[in-house]
Amino acid sequence: MGVKKSSQKPAPSHPSRIQKVELHQHVDGSIPVALAWKLMKRHGLNPVETMTQMEKLLILQDQEMGSLLRYLDKFHYPLWITQFYENIARVVEAIVEEAHRNHVRLLELRYSPVIHTFAGLTLRQTISAALSGINRAKKRFPIQAGLIVIAMRQHGPHIAKILARSAVSEGQQFHGRTGVVGFDVAGLERGNPPKLFKEAYAIARIGGLGLTIHAGEDEGPQAIWQAIDDLGVTRVGHGCSSVRDKVLLRRLARDKILIECCITSNYQTGAVKRGRPHPIFTFLEYGIPVAICTDNTTVSGTNQTLENNRLGRRLSVSQLAMIHQDARHYSFIQTEQRNT
Repeated sequence: MGVKKSSQKPAPSHPSRIQKVELHQHVDGSIPVALAWKLMKRHGLNPVETMTQMEKLLILQDQEMGSLLRYLDKFHYPLWITQFYENIARVVEAIVEEAHRNHVRLLELRYSPVIHTFAGLTLRQTISAALSGINRAKKRFPIQAGLIVIAMRQHGPHIAKILARSAVSEGQQFHGRTGVVGFDVAGLERGNPPKLFKEAYAIARIGGLGLTIHAGEDEGPQAIWQAIDDLGVTRVGHGCSSVRDKVLLRRLARDKILIECCITSNYQTGAVKRGRPHPIFTFLEYGIPVAICTDNTTVSGTNQTLENNRLGRRLSVSQLAMIHQDARHYSFIQTEQRNT
């Protein structure tokens, strides 16, 4: 009698082989350098003479580490080329392709439409362009994907409400393929507390979008408390400062609010000081759900493989695989769309 073969797939032997879930990755900060350079040259917008020089403008350099402002400054040049429908679709398709190469099998890209309207595109056109890029990639690669629309804090609560309505109008429930799955607020935290955006989040919630926010990256635990209590988010981007508040940590664990952890990025922006362990280990100790995220693959010079390899110094491959498996349950992509 032959030995019955197990129907279960063998566990991955290396972090690079894990089927990964990416819940926090920005379009503007993840455009492959070669493609950004090619598009800049095509439009005559290259500010330097060589791609090597351009690389230094797009990727955070060692002497620039530790400052959120210097990190955000790297988003300056990509906006020159992502003001056109076809360029937006093309860079998004390339980002999805690169993610797939790193064994990402569920991807939520986040994107701020309003900063892509400077050359005349409407909000709806910019969102449509990003969705078009995702759909093109999905035809080529077996990957589940969705789009999270971002409102920038510095643009104020009124613009955030407009963006929330635009996001809802392109929600996944209205699309046979990829649609908008979530709503987010990003940008400099100080002076822009989450409670100011309560109405925008109410619109997004009523419209059926998942709710996340950038909080606790450059502000204290009070920002995370506000995001939970006033906005009703179920996920928090970064959330680093929550480790300073044990009551908050217990709340995050109790309510199963997922933290989108961007390890490399957090050290680069100064959200986590060099030499200190990343808060993800504290989150895991408290039983808080986490996702391993890249934030901006180009700006941070990283990808999902590198992020998992970095964590693999302290976590086993099976532990990493379990984190990704659990993170899948917190995706804003509707279940029926994940199965198509």
